[in-house]
Order: sequence, then structure tokens, then C-alpha cells
Amino acid sequence: MKRAHLVLLWHMHQPQYRDPESGRYVLPWTRLHALKDYWGMVEMLREFPDFHATFNIVPSLGMQLEEYASGNFNEPWFSLAFKNAEELTREDKAEIIARAFQLNQERLMSRWPRLVELHEWSRPAGGAQAQVTFTLRDWRDLQLLSQLAWMDESWLEKDDVVSRLASKGKDYSESDKSALKGKQIELIRMVLPAYRDAARRAQIEISTTPLYHPILPLVCDSDIARVANPSTPLPRRAYRRPEDAREQLRRARRYHERVFESQPAGLWPSEGSVSDQALTLAAEEGFQWFGTDEGVLGRTLNVGFFRDSNGLPANADRLYKPWRLQLGGNGITGLFRDHHLSDLIGFVYSRMDAKGAAADLHLRMRHLGESVQGNQPLTISLFLDGENAWEYYPGNGREFLREFYRRIQNDQDFRALTASEAIAAAGDIPATTGIFPASWINANFDVWIGHSEDLAAWELLWDAREAYARGAEAREKGRPDAPTETALREAFESLLAAEGSDWCWWFGPEHSTANDAEFDALYRKHLTGIYLALGQVAPEELAKPIKRRPEHALKLAPAGVLKVKVDGRDTSYFEWLGAGLYSPERRGGSMHGRVFYLHELRYGFEEGRFCVRIDPFPEALGELEDPEFRITIGGADEVTIVVNLERGHLKEFAVEKDRLCLLNPKSVAEVAFERVLEVAIEKDQINVEGQTKLKLGVALWHGGLPVDVLPAEGFLDVDLGEETSSWPLK
Repeated sequence: MKRAHLVLLWHMHQPQYRDPESGRYVLPWTRLHALKDYWGMVEMLREFPDFHATFNIVPSLGMQLEEYASGNFNEPWFSLAFKNAEELTREDKAEIIARAFQLNQERLMSRWPRLVELHEWSRPAGGAQAQVTFTLRDWRDLQLLSQLAWMDESWLEKDDVVSRLASKGKDYSESDKSALKGKQIELIRMVLPAYRDAARRAQIEISTTPLYHPILPLVCDSDIARVANPSTPLPRRAYRRPEDAREQLRRARRYHERVFESQPAGLWPSEGSVSDQALTLAAEEGFQWFGTDEGVLGRTLNVGFFRDSNGLPANADRLYKPWRLQLGGNGITGLFRDHHLSDLIGFVYSRMDAKGAAADLHLRMRHLGESVQGNQPLTISLFLDGENAWEYYPGNGREFLREFYRRIQNDQDFRALTASEAIAAAGDIPATTGIFPASWINANFDVWIGHSEDLAAWELLWDAREAYARGAEAREKGRPDAPTETALREAFESLLAAEGSDWCWWFGPEHSTANDAEFDALYRKHLTGIYLALGQVAPEELAKPIKRRPEHALKLAPAGVLKVKVDGRDTSYFEWLGAGLYSPERRGGSMHGRVFYLHELRYGFEEGRFCVRIDPFPEALGELEDPEFRITIGGADEVTIVVNLERGHLKEFAVEKDRLCLLNPKSVAEVAFERVLEVAIEKDQINVEGQTKLKLGVALWHGGLPVDVLPAEGFLDVDLGEETSSWPLK
């Protein structure tokens, strides 16, 4: 067969989970994948010294790994998993039940019979029963096993402490938990040095991605999405910030040089997303090669790569080679992944015997070498995520990888090379003068733009970017109201983070997770951080979730006319009897970044007033210094009651109509707060002319940030008409 060069690229990425306001890690996936995947994936190559590979380390991941390695980090799930079981509160226990079983049940959980047992016991009543029935022994075992399940395979087998805990399987002590906690930090500290060491011995090449993993073509010009899909809906204002795209590239290079002590030759553009404009910037910034998907090459060359029954693609002679992209005076070389073979690793081989799967992949690649015509070596590129697939494999995929690496290393017709090595060994490289703008998913950008939720996210980003631009201009012109240089730097950092691809990955219908709300809130916090750094008030829209997934909530319409004494107390059972109710399934507290402060909302009508009662979670609200409630009532126009607390007491309130404050709010509204917030506003302040319903929403703000809303989807519809115990229709 013809000699074949294998370019295997493992893409290592997690979005920036660090809350810009609190410094808290909203989600634990960087730490957990560091334990399970990041160190072991590169360290395993020591067993196969002639097998070379490429690892792509996204700077936003690397920065988090550095903070975890320092030991100076704030991640609530880490703290709670190792908290003394005797000190667990009711809220702690509820969060442990919610978090501990977020792992692959078939592969990761099933290895631990005691964890399976606890999972089964926890299921009745949505975990509520476990909070009452679990013993201290149960809580300790659940805490430790939820962490042990994520430990690296070799540590489970060979490390004295971790293997002892794995063999024990149950009946863990507090000292066992302390030992595992120390081992986690020890392992995380080894991750980045392992990559530096592998690069120094020339067994791997480390490539990079723009700093916060943005879709560079869309940052350069969001209208480019229409080229890939002419029917894609676009934001009403095009996002065109090529200067930001360049900065994302420059900062990625600087980060790489600092951490890995070398300049990156290669670029894995976020999600394999490319365009002429984005790659021109990459070439100008010194990148020599990039990677993307065969679908992009196919649309560039206007050919297809349809497979026959043996997996041989049409036009294979064009696919299995690098291509030189000439863009004006700059050039950059592209490698194009075999989509079919990469997806077999990602989604199919996990269901097969490890040796059989590795043999199948090896034979398929040999078949390519035997079948594809041409005089030069084949360059077969397999690119895929380096962490997400393995939890679906037995033993975290290590047996499959070892068998595959061994087969390639022992096959004299194959050489496993880094990307740069493969380009150098490819011989003559054909050239093209342009590339089709697309990503590695369906050769378009539809995942990140086009759906109404995506468009809402892009509109909010556009507004925030303009706010930053105005601040920068004020600073440049020396205006007295201009933000400081420090403020501009902070705002720009939040802006770059908000330009990342991960937020729109979860918006729209394509993807969903149990953590949708956390991703949504984190995106809006990054945007809000831009305004705060600039000394501006963030727009009200940032209080409202973008992901329109309704909360599970008890909703009751008003069933009677009210007579409320506005004193901020639960005065009597009868006072709010017959009120409308919105009561979502929530827990208070500050776990993994999704903090709930608002418990439920009551509302209803007196003959001449509209009344609202907000019940907060007292302990959670008490953690906020001087919060602000904003109650918005929408009829033909909107009226907002803004209530400020100070040290847990009502400080002042205002009534806004058409964004203007009324001079004497006490003449039209009454407000009180003690345990609950009660508000009543005169009927004549609400324009119901021609309306059949009102819209009601409550937002809680703190330090200029919207931190909670009721309802989560934005507004509650309140029907008008006497049959609903409300004011008559006009």
C-alpha cells in the first residue's frame, strides 16, 4: 500500500466557567476533565514513543487549569464534595443530590456499585426523600464516589491513595475525603507541565485557538453566515469587529508563548470555522497552518466526498492531502479532517470491543492507502474533541487508544506525525485562492446564528460592544467622563469572553443540557461586566434569560378581589387569599453559580390598585448588600417600581414611566419590606386602554447586575376582565 501519514489532533476545550463578578466557578467541568482526561491523554503517549500527535489547548481552558493548579480557586461543588458530612445543611444535601449524579451512568457510574445504590435510593420524590433518610455514611460515600468516578484510569490503578480508595468502594471516612482532595490538586498541577514535557521531547505539537474560542468569521462579519446558508436569519445589525478577531488571535499567541515556551505554528479555529477574512488575519499573525473539516474543503472545491460501502470517499485524492491557501500576499496551509473516521471514534467505537474497534479503524485506514491513487503519501487527518467521547467508552477509552496507537506504531506503512511534520513530509501541496466560509458542523454557521435565541444574543453583544467603543472614544478624546484605562481593560476582557462560541452553542434548538440556565446566566454576566467596568447601568434586557425554557412552576390565576395591608409582613392568612400565584420549583443558596434569591410571586387586584407580593429566600437575599427590586407592569405602556434596600430594610422607592421617574412616588404607590416585599400601585398609573392582559415581571439587581428574575422566561401574563377577578376590560 501507499505510505500514509496520520495527523491525529485532540482538541482540548472548556469555556470560561469563572463568574466575572464573584470569581466563582459556575460549573466544574474544567476540573473534572482535568482529572479524567487532560493529563492521561498526553501522558499515555510515553508508552508509544514513535507515535506523534497534535494537541490543541484553548487558552480559556489553560487559564482555568492554571488557577486550579494554584489551589487558590472558588468552586462550590469542589468545596461541597469535600465538606465535613456532619456540617452539611439541608441546602447542601439538595445540591449534592442534584450534582453528584451528573455523569455517564452506563460507564462511569456503573463501575461503582455503592454509587449506583445511592443513585437508586435518591430517586424517589426527586431526591427529597434522600435528604431525610440518608445517613452520615451515605453522605460521605456519595461525596467521595462522586469525585473518585472522575479520577484518571492510571491513578485508579497505580496511585497508592487513589487505588486504595477505589478498592475500598464504600464506608469512607472524613480522612479518606481529605486524602482524595489532596490528590485531585496534585493531579491538576501535573497537567500543563505534562504537555510542555511532551512538546520538548518532540512527541507532540501544541496548537492553539483564539483566546476565548470565538467563531472568528462571525466576529469579523456576522453577515458571512448567509454565504454558507442563504436562508439564515441574521441580526438586524451586522457584527463587524475584525479588530477583535485579531486581538483574540494575538492574545492566544501570547498565552501560548508564556505557558508552553514556544510560538504556535498551528491554529485550530474555534469549531473549525474559517473564512478568507479570518484566515488572512491568522496568516498575518504568524500562523502557518490551520485545521477544519472535509465539508469545508468540499464546498471550497465544489466536490463531494461521498463514501462507498467500504468507506472510500469520492475525490479521495483531493481530501487526503494538505492545501495551500493563498490570500493576497499571505499564505497558510490547511488540513482537512476525515469526517467519517473522526465520527467513528467520537460516536461509534464506544459501543464495540476495544480491540475490535481499533482493528476496524486501522483496517479502514489501510484500505485508503491501498485504494487512493497518486504518487505522494496520503495525509489522513483525524480531528476530534479530546475529552467528551471517553466517558462513553469502557475504561475511559484507554484500552481502545492503546490498541490503536500500538497498531499504527507497529505498521511500517504508517507514520503518526504532528501537523507540522505531516505538512513538511507531504511533498507538493496544491493551492487555492480562497476558502468557503463555514464551520466543521454541516459546513455552515447555523449552530451559532440564525435561531431567535442566537439573534437575541448577538443583538445584546452588539449593544455592549458599542458601549465599549463609546467609552474607548471618550478616553481617546480626553473627555472628563471617560472611563479609566483600567476600566477599559476590564470591559474589553469581558467583551472578548462574551464573543466566545460556547454561549450560542447552547442557545437555539440544536443543543441542550441540565446546565442551560448556568450558561445563559454566565453569558449575560459577561455582557453586564462590560457596562459595570465602564461605570454604566446595564440594560434591563440582561436580567431576562435568552434560553426560553419555561420553569416548572405552579401558576394560579387570581380568584378573588384583594384587600392588602402594605406592611411587608405576612399579616394574616386571608390577606393574600385569592391572589394569583407564580411559584417555581427552586431552591435558595449559592451553589454552582445558579443562585436563586426569589422564591415566589403573588399578585392581584383591589378595586383601585394592583398589588404585588414577592417572597425571597431570606438567607440568600441576606448575602446581598443593598439589593434592588424592579417590578415591571406592562399594559399599553410600562410602569416600573424600583425598590432599594439598605441593610435589609426599605431605603427608598421610585416609580418610572416611559423611563422617567415620577417626582412624588408615594402619591401613586405604597411599598413595604420586612420578611416579604409588598407593593401596591394606583390603577390610574397603569394604562389598560384596549388591553386584555397585563404583563408582570420582577427582577432583582445587585451591584448593577441582574441576579434573578421571576418568571425565568421574562414576563407573566395577567388576564384582565371581571371573570378573572381583575379590572373590567375597557
